[in-house]
Amino acid sequence: MSPAAGGTRAARPLFVATILVGSFLLFLVQPMVARMALPRLGGAPNVWNSAMLVYQALLLAGYAYAHLLGRFSLRRQAVIHLALLLLAALTLPVGLATLAQPAGLPEALWVPLLLGFSIGPVFFVVSAQAPLMQRWYAAGDGAGQPWALYAASNLGSFAGLLAYPLLAEPLLSLRAQSLAWSAGFGLLVLLVACAAFTRRAAKSTLTASSGERGSDGGSGSEPIPARTVGLWLLLSAVPSGLMLSTTTHLTTDIFAMPLIWVIPLGLYLLSFVIAFADGCGAVSMVSRGAPVVVLYAGSFAMLSTGSGTLWMAGAACLMLFCVAVSLHGRLYDLRPGPGQLTRFYLVMSAGGALGGLFTALAAPLVFDWAWEHPLLVLSAALLMPLEPLLRWRGEDTDPGMARIALGLILAFAGFLSWQLSEYAMRPESNLTALALTIFLVGSGLMVMAWRAAFVAVLAMAMVGQGGAWTIQASARGERTRSYFGIYTLRDDPDEQVRTLAHGTTLHGMQSLSRARSREALTYYGPTSGVALALRAVPRILGQRAQVGVVGLGTGSLACQAQPGQRWTFFEIDPVVLAFSRQGQFTFLRQCTPEARVILGDARLKLADLPPASFDVLVIDAFSSDAIPMHLLTREALQVYRRALSPRGLLVLHISNRYIDLAPVIGANARDGALHALSRLDYPGDTTRYTPSRWIALSADRGVLAGLAQGEADSPWSPLKEQAPRPWTDDHASILPYVRWDRLTGTP
Repeated sequence: MSPAAGGTRAARPLFVATILVGSFLLFLVQPMVARMALPRLGGAPNVWNSAMLVYQALLLAGYAYAHLLGRFSLRRQAVIHLALLLLAALTLPVGLATLAQPAGLPEALWVPLLLGFSIGPVFFVVSAQAPLMQRWYAAGDGAGQPWALYAASNLGSFAGLLAYPLLAEPLLSLRAQSLAWSAGFGLLVLLVACAAFTRRAAKSTLTASSGERGSDGGSGSEPIPARTVGLWLLLSAVPSGLMLSTTTHLTTDIFAMPLIWVIPLGLYLLSFVIAFADGCGAVSMVSRGAPVVVLYAGSFAMLSTGSGTLWMAGAACLMLFCVAVSLHGRLYDLRPGPGQLTRFYLVMSAGGALGGLFTALAAPLVFDWAWEHPLLVLSAALLMPLEPLLRWRGEDTDPGMARIALGLILAFAGFLSWQLSEYAMRPESNLTALALTIFLVGSGLMVMAWRAAFVAVLAMAMVGQGGAWTIQASARGERTRSYFGIYTLRDDPDEQVRTLAHGTTLHGMQSLSRARSREALTYYGPTSGVALALRAVPRILGQRAQVGVVGLGTGSLACQAQPGQRWTFFEIDPVVLAFSRQGQFTFLRQCTPEARVILGDARLKLADLPPASFDVLVIDAFSSDAIPMHLLTREALQVYRRALSPRGLLVLHISNRYIDLAPVIGANARDGALHALSRLDYPGDTTRYTPSRWIALSADRGVLAGLAQGEADSPWSPLKEQAPRPWTDDHASILPYVRWDRLTGTP
């Protein structure tokens, strides 16, 4: 063994450490900046998807930089890269840029622009770490193949993602997180300098190094066929897009927070760790089981009538993981020689950005529903390795008989799909639906010798598992999609009502009967906390109260207005306002035609209004089933108090399937010296009214005392739940308040 080879092996831990630290920092900063953006951008799932699009674009730019840097000698590469690291350090500590949204610029473009200005320099230069360090490492004599270092890179990324929701967010304020990240960046610069020092004797770039051969049998400098490059792009784009579409589902119906955001991204990164590890048999094992998972979990990809439980969400995440491992494993099998290393990573990154561009930017503009999700699942089925269980197309098989068998199986699958569509939507028929789904999965496995047939069975399963209803809803024009969500308007002729759903969560309802069209239904019924509070307002605060409502929805609360009052609604999504102005819902037109409607993020808009603008402020803002976190912090409460008169009444809607928000409100009320009452409403008529929980707060105890006047038995009770400390913009974690029993579906 030559001294140079010995030195190269000794340097391997240094390069591994450098790559691990860089990747750890890279993916720790992603949820950290997204969390910083919540007070300004809100918690809509597309905010995270926009953030991911920015990250992928910056990653692509970093990989392109690493590829172009390969034209220089290693000594010059080190000088340039260290200089850029030091320049990027001038933008630390990490924080959100103080940039105002230009008039007329849509959120789909504004959010990426803001995040790009905030994190661009450091993310760009750190993103180049993985391919650049691998290139430097492979340039050493006897270093060997560098691909395992990419697995180390993704392991560091995975660790960074897990560290944020489990350690950084619960234990550190955003300021402390930013300072800690800056210290880590300093460590990274030191490690890069040490790695460069170990390669000070290298005289040339990697392309002039050893003639090691890639898995395709060609030397590292041979041209790569366009078909191979195209496959690299597709095998990178589909898992990336599927990761984002899975994220949309989870954040829409559970909670817009980093804990949820990082799960699909973490699984996506973990798939690289497995796929790019040397001599890892796990890829083959996962790839063999992936068709079963895709057929079963993928059958729910077109379901749009219910969010299911943690088990259904878990199945979606398992499918993402299996697809990503299978496709990234195939990508690894197509890798070139080390001389084409940075080109390979550049194309991979371009594919990832392409998938992100399709899911985060194109799909919301093109589709009325999350059609990108089933499309990406079907695309994965077209690309993933398939090992047939039955040798229908072997030399000893009669082609005619095989075609007849194929036709019979597809016909049987079509019959199963038709039957499944009859039972899947009935809760009392779960066992029958499960049996039909299992038979469909079996049919798909039997025809894996024909990829087109396998994909066809998967599509049939999607249609049968609720997809038929989803297709019909789009065909009837019931859906509208915006940057902030997917809305479904549906008329129920049996109940004579029109409903508005955001994602899979009911957001309002209006009777189609003219005689009952003013009745507030769902969460706003006569025994709900908000109805009780608004009825008491004239008695407590006078006949000419100023009332503000954050979150328009269907406009149900408008008909709670009383003579002499002036109402103002705040709504972030113009699409929701259009439902009222175009007549789909008539509460606003019938009951408060003179009401002012302010478009934009309510917290920012309230801060711009004069103090004491309202006597009553109702916070009823939801993103599907989740109240955006930035509307529940100490700073948000301070904005509300400023907007309220000294005796003002604040009413918060905190109904949520998965998160118990009452302790948070209790802690914030204590912190702000506010008195609080709770109203948990279980209406008798559950066809028109929905159980709800409302919290009433005021600095004046007499105002809350007045809520119970005139009631034989007070429907209000003191809010006793209290978290150990209030939520703030700088520090908030929902982990202690997750309703795990609801997530798992247990009573």
